[in-house]
Amino acid sequence: MAFSDVMKDIEGYQEIHNDIEILRKYGFDYSSQKGNIEQVIEHYHPKRIAYTVSEIIEETASTKTIRLVPKHGGLVPFQAGQYINLFVDLNGIRTSRPYSISSPPNQAAYYDITVRRVAGGFVSDYLLDDIRIGDELESSGPAGNFTYNPLFHGSDLVFLAGGSGITPFMSMIREVTDKNLNRRIHLIYGCDSPDDVIFADELNMRARKHINFTWDLVVSNPPEGYQGITGFITSGLIKKLAGDISDKTFYLCGPEAMYTFCGKELAAAGIPSRKVRVEMFGPPKEVFRQPGWPRGVNPDEMFKVSVRGGRTIDAKACEPLMVSLERAGIVIPALCRSGECSLCRTKLISGKVYQPSGVKLRKSDRDFGYIHACMSYPIDDLEIML
Repeated sequence: MAFSDVMKDIEGYQEIHNDIEILRKYGFDYSSQKGNIEQVIEHYHPKRIAYTVSEIIEETASTKTIRLVPKHGGLVPFQAGQYINLFVDLNGIRTSRPYSISSPPNQAAYYDITVRRVAGGFVSDYLLDDIRIGDELESSGPAGNFTYNPLFHGSDLVFLAGGSGITPFMSMIREVTDKNLNRRIHLIYGCDSPDDVIFADELNMRARKHINFTWDLVVSNPPEGYQGITGFITSGLIKKLAGDISDKTFYLCGPEAMYTFCGKELAAAGIPSRKVRVEMFGPPKEVFRQPGWPRGVNPDEMFKVSVRGGRTIDAKACEPLMVSLERAGIVIPALCRSGECSLCRTKLISGKVYQPSGVKLRKSDRDFGYIHACMSYPIDDLEIML
C-alpha cells in the first residue's frame, strides 16, 4: 500500500485536504513574496507608522480619543490589548509615550488611542490641547503582551480597570462583542467619580445587546445621593460581583496605586498569580517612596551622567535616566517605557542606579552591567554607553 493511501486513513485527513484545496483556490499565493524578506518584515513589524489625525472624540472632561489613519498604505494587524508608542517633538525635546489601542483589531481603517490628562503631564497636555484634525503623528508598530491566549486563559474573563486603564479592555470588549466570540467578559471598573467613566454609554449599550458581556462601576469618591457601588475593588467585592472565581482569568490595568491594592486583594481572594494578567504601568510617580530607595539620596539631587564618546549631562535622581537623556536632546530607542521590552537597554560602565520592582531585566544583562534606561534612576554619578 502506498504511503498516500495510508494517509487517507488518518482521522481528520480529509478535512485538512479539503481546507488545502480551498486555500489553493481562494488563498493568497505567498510565493509571490519570495525574496522580499525585508519588505514583508517592514509591513508586519514597521519601525515607524505615519498617521493623520482624522477625528477627535471627547469622552470626558479630561479624556479624548484621537483617531489615527495611516498616511501610506494600510495598518498593521494587532491583537486587542496591545499598544503603540507615540513619538512627539515638544519644545525641542524628542520623546515618546505608549498608548493602548482602544479600537478593535477587527476594523483595519484606523487606530484609536484614548488619552487622559495627567497632572503635570508633558505629552498628555500636548495631545489634548494642541492636536487638531489633520495634524500628523508618528508611532512604533503595535507591541505588548497584555493579550488573550485561548490556550491558557479560558473563556471566562474578569477585567479589573481603573480610570484610563479601560483602554486596552475596550479593544477586547469591542472585538468579542463585534465578532460574537465564545468568551464571557465581566468588567469591574473603578473610577473616582461617575463623571470620570470613559466609554460609559457604549459599555451600557454593549451590555444590553450582548449576553456575554456585563460590567459594574465602582466609585471611590461618590457624590451625595449616589446609588451605585462605592468604595474600592476589594477581595470581598470581587467575589460578590464575579461569582465563582475558580475557572476565571483576571486581567488588571489601571494607575500605579491600583496595582498595589488590587494585587493584594486578588491574592486574598485566593486567586493564584498564574490566573492574573497585569499590564505594565510605566515609571512610578514618586519613585523615592518605593521599597529599597536608598536612604540619604534626595529625590531632587542632581548627578552627572557621562555618555562614552559623547557629552556629559545633568540628571535628577527622581527622574528616569531616559527622560534626562531626552531633555538633553539624546534620543535612545524606546517602546514600552516600563522596563519590559528591553529596547532601551544601556550599558552601565560605572556608578549606581535604582530600579523599582517589576523591571524585567534578563539575568545576562544584570551579569554584564546592562540596565533599562526607562526605569533606571541615577543615585550616583554615572558613565554609560549607548
